[in-house]
Amino acid sequence: MKFPIPIKLLFLSMVMLAGSSVRASVPAAVQIDPTQCSPLPAPGGNLINVSTVEQLRNAVDNASAGDTILLENGVYDLDGVYLRIDVPNVSVRSQSGDREAVILDGNYITNEIFQIVASDVTIADLTIKQAYNHPIHVSTGTASHTLNTFLYNLHIVNPGQQAIKINPGAAGYYTDNGTIACSYIELTDAGRAQIRDNCYTGGIDAHQSRGWVIRDNQIEGFWCDSGLSEHGIHLWRGCRDTLIERNMLMDNARGIGLGLVTDGSGRLYADAPCPSAVGYVDDFGGIIRNNFISANDLDLFSSSYGFDCGICLWNACNAQALHNSIYSADPGSTFSSIEWRFPNTQAVIYNNLVNTEMRERDGAQGEQRGNLTSAQASWFINVSSGDLHLRSTAAEAIDQVSIPAGVGDDFDGETRPIGIAPDVGADEYGD
Repeated sequence: MKFPIPIKLLFLSMVMLAGSSVRASVPAAVQIDPTQCSPLPAPGGNLINVSTVEQLRNAVDNASAGDTILLENGVYDLDGVYLRIDVPNVSVRSQSGDREAVILDGNYITNEIFQIVASDVTIADLTIKQAYNHPIHVSTGTASHTLNTFLYNLHIVNPGQQAIKINPGAAGYYTDNGTIACSYIELTDAGRAQIRDNCYTGGIDAHQSRGWVIRDNQIEGFWCDSGLSEHGIHLWRGCRDTLIERNMLMDNARGIGLGLVTDGSGRLYADAPCPSAVGYVDDFGGIIRNNFISANDLDLFSSSYGFDCGICLWNACNAQALHNSIYSADPGSTFSSIEWRFPNTQAVIYNNLVNTEMRERDGAQGEQRGNLTSAQASWFINVSSGDLHLRSTAAEAIDQVSIPAGVGDDFDGETRPIGIAPDVGADEYGD
């Protein structure tokens, strides 16, 4: 059954985890989808309980492989303290599982709250706010990769720069195969006033990283009155094989981006994944599917750049934009719903449902099929809240296309098709 607000929108409310149950201050019609955002299993191994900043810092500084550091409910004013995890297989979680009940606050004094430079690290069930730069920075040591980072059920609020930064710290070592899931990342009006350096901010920003999965998150508010923010989700500088699916992005100047620049020092791959490219390629093989992307904020539209693009494929080889729904409440202040740019961009753009122009730019190659550019607000449950589930009024989008390879489900994880044929966009309409 299709409910008005799926599990992926639970980020809008406080989620309370108690043992194996989930309690949420959301309407009764909301159902928990255990396949996408269920509570993590109870931790095992060596458990370290902390209730103060000093205890937390000591636990992180002295961690051993297999430790799980559990924070009691409360506000932890870090005020310059940072948490550097340089031992593999360490977890930091709240005891309760309630991300809103444990708050790590940098107060714009702590430069980076979590620095992750070891493999198999988990950060989950926390609120992390007001880092001077990055609340979470995934990097590498000087002689090892950082693999399999797992960031889950986090609320990240008002970063001074990017909320989650991912990039190598030494030549030849990489930050690969991570997951960011079931989290709420936001920049509020109060936080926007703290942004520096010509709007140098964004949600998730990754360089030279391969195999990340970014799913079931809500990301909103990344824009400035002047200057152009980075994207809600951005992979570039030689990133590869990223899967970005079932995310809800609201009121960001730029939604999801693969690639950006046409030269630089990005990561190279021995197997030459884009043999026809000439010169530098900024992203390889990224997949963007089943996402809701919307813009409704009047202040965003009146800012210097407005809603610049929903999905931006710039110097991105073998990129795929499949079954996404993108809606702008002010098409006149929107540059593009989906755009593909620069000669090395080779993209397939299939079955996307949008209401603003799709643009091919500067010699890019885009294969288009099944896209619909005439979406109306009345076709969706509630565009003002970013809920782009289809209504029955979306007849032009319902049962209209064929399924491209790799998109056998929709925004809610429901199997396509529900009717006689798949629907255009991220949602499959059905009772």
